[in-house]
Amino acid sequence: MKAYRLTPGAGLSGLERIDLPTPQPGPHEVVVRMRAAALNYRDLMFARGNYLNRGWEPLVPLGDGAGEVVATGAAVTRFRPGDRVIHSYFPGWIDGEPDPAKTAGSFGTHFHGTLAEAFVVPEQALVAMPAHLDYAEAATLSCAGTTAWNALFAAGGLQPGASVLLLGTGGVSILALQIAKAAGLRAVLTSSSDDKLARARALGADATINYRTTPDWQHEVLRLTGGRGVDLTLEVGGEGTFARSLAATRLGGTVALIGGVSGFGETTLAPLALIGGAKRIAGILVGSRAMLEALARFVEVNRIRPVVDRVFAFDAAAEAYAHLEAGRHFGKVVVQGVE
Repeated sequence: MKAYRLTPGAGLSGLERIDLPTPQPGPHEVVVRMRAAALNYRDLMFARGNYLNRGWEPLVPLGDGAGEVVATGAAVTRFRPGDRVIHSYFPGWIDGEPDPAKTAGSFGTHFHGTLAEAFVVPEQALVAMPAHLDYAEAATLSCAGTTAWNALFAAGGLQPGASVLLLGTGGVSILALQIAKAAGLRAVLTSSSDDKLARARALGADATINYRTTPDWQHEVLRLTGGRGVDLTLEVGGEGTFARSLAATRLGGTVALIGGVSGFGETTLAPLALIGGAKRIAGILVGSRAMLEALARFVEVNRIRPVVDRVFAFDAAAEAYAHLEAGRHFGKVVVQGVE
């Protein structure tokens, strides 16, 4: 079968086309013909060699995907050939709290991922696709979508009427915006592009801030919320934005720490800012299959269509990586399956 291989630390130039044997399912495994695979920032980190807890062996990259079941093992009961499916990020985390065993490995960073013609996965890691989505849209849910769901509801515990601050217009932030508005939340979003801010308002953002023209954007968030601050901030920036995110979050609120687009270096954190503000920092490690199932039901009931910035042909996977790295995208970057 056709596939790509990438060695962590080799950079984007290390992405190479290869042929692999078509996978065969074990007793509890399913073979999925990949129709679409979506990129995440962690895939750039893996290429650079600075993703957490990864090995050094070359493997098939990418962890988001959607496809069609083409073969099942003898003991599989949950799916059959022809089913349209997505997979959970951690095959071992089905439900409950995370622990080292449940989160020991993820597709595309610890074992073969989705940038291939076919993909073998334990049946327990699969979830049925929302019926109204195409494969490119569905491919956005297993990592970015589950992360947004976990941050807003599982870890964040938000209820209708609450407020959320979203940083930037990447996959997690835009999916979180779509989910938040369908759930009756008030959303404030930042970007350096007025065009992207206009698109975010068209998706329902209640307020937007250009962080280039308003570098101390935490003060604007406080102004927009009457001095109170937001109930929850989805922090994807890392060392460059964390202190501002904390300041923009209300007394008793939560900063959901998701990523570090601006870097993962040390940040200055005054303990009194947490104690005096009774604020909580929640590290978000994507989520469980149960969270993905809840998200899929929510997306289907509310007819949400995740925003896909651009779909690249399978032969143009390197261009998809470069497009994501350039940071010009709005929503998700997707690679189409082999035709």
